[in-house]
Amino acid sequence: MRFLDPTPTCQISRRTFLGAGLSTLLLPSVTSAGNLLPPSLDLESFIQNEMRKANIPGLAAGYARDGVVQFAEGYGIADIAKRRAVTASTMFHIASVTKIVTATMIMRLAERGKLALDEPISHHLDFPVVNPRFPDMAITFRQLLTHTSSISDARYYEIDFRENDRDADLSLTDFLKQYLVPGGGHYSKTGCFSAARPGAAWDYCNVGFGLLGHLAGRIGGVDMREQTRRDIFTPLDMEHTSWTVKNTPQLHSAVPYDRVDGALTPVKPVGFPDWPAGMLRSSISDFMKFVAASANGGRAGDVELLGTATMAQMLDMRAPAGLPEWLSGQGLGWMASPLAGQVRPNHWGGDPGVFTAVYLAPATRSGVAIFTNAGASAENRTALKNIADRLFQAAAELTRPSR
Repeated sequence: MRFLDPTPTCQISRRTFLGAGLSTLLLPSVTSAGNLLPPSLDLESFIQNEMRKANIPGLAAGYARDGVVQFAEGYGIADIAKRRAVTASTMFHIASVTKIVTATMIMRLAERGKLALDEPISHHLDFPVVNPRFPDMAITFRQLLTHTSSISDARYYEIDFRENDRDADLSLTDFLKQYLVPGGGHYSKTGCFSAARPGAAWDYCNVGFGLLGHLAGRIGGVDMREQTRRDIFTPLDMEHTSWTVKNTPQLHSAVPYDRVDGALTPVKPVGFPDWPAGMLRSSISDFMKFVAASANGGRAGDVELLGTATMAQMLDMRAPAGLPEWLSGQGLGWMASPLAGQVRPNHWGGDPGVFTAVYLAPATRSGVAIFTNAGASAENRTALKNIADRLFQAAAELTRPSR
């Protein structure tokens, strides 16, 4: 769930494919009215060709530089059955890209002196979180943000926590207590915690980011969803962004599609109890405002999400033991890996029927995002990387001074 290779825990039932082949369904791009740098026909053709090769029905892409969204585009189909086009306002489930928003909220609290990255999280919790193999070793905020806390998703992947077509009934607090506290319904000494001591090894962890969201709520005095709405979404005028399935209008939502026997098949949107790890839904026109600030030292226009030093701290990449070879580094929430030969901070997301990516180029204060309503595949991954690289290239061409 919610990573480069999400692994469904149940089989998708076979359905009849709705509509004709993808090549006959691709629609022209739908451009945001606020675009400063409309992409060329060459870029549009490139993106649509990548979509055809990867069998992606709908895609949204954007580029930002110097704290300003330069463009946000929709391509293809949001709903095949209704032939509804993707627009810049279409809301996609962005899956694990959610984690960089959760990390940003934690860093806002750190800036305000509400927490210290290297202090034990136990100072702020209402239940114990202790690796039973290392009962005397504290788990810290920095460890949660860098996937080195020793909390493990192993048991998480053995259980299907998803709710189809609705939000999870299980609250975040109850989910965490059942998973992390001895005697909890999903607790396992060996499945919920790794054999490595806290801080010793990298182990990607959705549960850890769920815990960060719970901590943000306790420290900030209000549910983190309300904090992000108040401190991030509203200041950035992000009107098409939601934490819940319930508050994502169907008319503005991209239908997720998985591949069954080679055919695109609609799947229900999913809800998970660990919403801080991957439940955010947003449009490209909205989310690019967040990307613009992240690429620009924490500021977009008059809105300061984070101070420059704090944003740089998030993007300070380290290489903990166990970091997989396809990653170049791990920051605070953000990761780093090569894109066309250049190492760039990024984060990817995947859940049933969706695959997403965000990349930053801090040296040029620029960033890109790509959202799709097709499940993870090798072809989809290649397409997203190619499109991200082409967006950076196109933007560089458009902003290069004329001689």
